Amino acid sequence: MTYTGEVAPEGAPDVRTLSALTILKQAVDPQTSNNCYLLRCHATGEQVLVDAAADAPRLLELVGGAGLTTVVTTHQHWDHHRALAEVVAATGAQVVAGAPDAEAIAEQTGVAVDRTVGDGDVVRVGECTLQVIALVGHTPGSVALLYDDPQGHPHLFTGDSLFPGGVGNTFGDAAAFARLIDDVETKIFDRLPDETWFYPGHGNDSTLGAERPHLAQWRARGW
Repeated sequence: MTYTGEVAPEGAPDVRTLSALTILKQAVDPQTSNNCYLLRCHATGEQVLVDAAADAPRLLELVGGAGLTTVVTTHQHWDHHRALAEVVAATGAQVVAGAPDAEAIAEQTGVAVDRTVGDGDVVRVGECTLQVIALVGHTPGSVALLYDDPQGHPHLFTGDSLFPGGVGNTFGDAAAFARLIDDVETKIFDRLPDETWFYPGHGNDSTLGAERPHLAQWRARGW
């Protein structure tokens, strides 16, 4: 089946098989329709979950018997970590988050962040490597995760910092918007090629090439 990235909370995950990594995209919660991403290394079978957003039973079913090495929480907002405590309790996974958001995540979930990360840090999925990109604005400690497929194009998990059609919500804060659009432009669009496929925290995926022509428009409108 061809991967589209179009998922619904009541539906099955969409599965993308790369040369060394499998990506499973699962939507949860009909109200917020959060995307959760399970990444699996082909060589070792190790798995990493990006955002234990909600519906722990469904996420644990997705994880299956292979276990879970790590849960990365992309940012501190409540809708992205409601299942964190239950998933960690069931799997013993290490909890990873951006350093400026770690305290808030721990307070909101009751789960300690085992490892804080920032720009250039690495999260491993077995033999595969995810590079951390810090994106300030939606929250102080939001992170994106870059997987540069050695036999294909880059794949980028953006949380709520980048969507098709614009950057994440900065809640009317002009300074936060300026910081976020600057980070997204310099750390993502200036660095990565058009064929980079990105996976946001809600809704459908897109590519940098599809969104690049609209960067000036996003900056001008201020959101």
